[in-house]
Amino acid sequence: MDNGTGVLTHLLNLCFEMNLLSYKSTTPAVCVILYVFLTLLSLVTVCGNLLVIISIFYFKQLHTPTNTLIQSLAVADLLVGVLAFPLTMSFTFSLCFYDNNMFCKIKNSFDVLLNTCSILHLCCISVDRYYAVCQPLAYRSKISLHVVIIMIGVSWGVSVVTAIVVIISRLDTEECVDACFIDIMMTNIVGPLISFYLPVVIMLCIYLKIFVVAQRQARSIQTRTNSGATVSKMERKATKTLAIVLGAFLFCWAPFFLSLTFLPFTNSFVVVPVIESAGWFALINSTLNPFIYAFFYTWFRSAVKMILSGKIFFGNYGNLKLN
Repeated sequence: MDNGTGVLTHLLNLCFEMNLLSYKSTTPAVCVILYVFLTLLSLVTVCGNLLVIISIFYFKQLHTPTNTLIQSLAVADLLVGVLAFPLTMSFTFSLCFYDNNMFCKIKNSFDVLLNTCSILHLCCISVDRYYAVCQPLAYRSKISLHVVIIMIGVSWGVSVVTAIVVIISRLDTEECVDACFIDIMMTNIVGPLISFYLPVVIMLCIYLKIFVVAQRQARSIQTRTNSGATVSKMERKATKTLAIVLGAFLFCWAPFFLSLTFLPFTNSFVVVPVIESAGWFALINSTLNPFIYAFFYTWFRSAVKMILSGKIFFGNYGNLKLN
């Protein structure tokens, strides 16, 4: 590593080298405040998603195919708080960009696993919403609990395999002292295309179709019975909420993947700090999801009140009808 790169690495990872060298007294305080904030953010992520998991697991009213997918997505978001946040605090993107050691490979594999798992779950949820809104009569036969479990198994299985492939593909770096063309193509172009851009286009097309059908249903709702109208409204509300979850995912992750895609075509010294910031912004998506559920789902707010009050520990409220 030349002197210029060494200086840049030193500047980008100042907080990490604080433990080894002495600098101005104001800088350690900034680093401590930053780590305290990120630690709190990690705890909020864990607690919020844990409430989602417990709510859907405990209350039988919430044992639906859609909520089962949401619960599995919450598990992925929970692991972001447990694993991704601490690993990223210890091995930042900029640090791993210049020194891709085994710990960095492990960190990157977890990032790939959890991101791939989240977007595959969102794909499954979009399919669930498509049948619920566009083909309601076939919904129960097409999207059963058995089918949802297969969806979840495939999502986690593909994610784990992808993460393992990332580790294996980067174990032998002796032949590529500098950046390899194939590695750049896989990491910056092919990888994002398969794990982000293509699924996003598919999901947006599905939600566009859902939106068109929902608008058509809304125009003809006067001819339906009251019960039919109620079911239609509930499905549309659930679809709207989960579309917002997708929107939050895109809002948080798009800057990271765009920066990663354009990295080979720009000055890496400039883009790496941008990717660093975008990476942290992407992780915040796992913090946001429980708040989206709390804002739009009354059942989640009611469940959280029951859990935090401790009532579920002193009685059997599993069959309770949540508002």
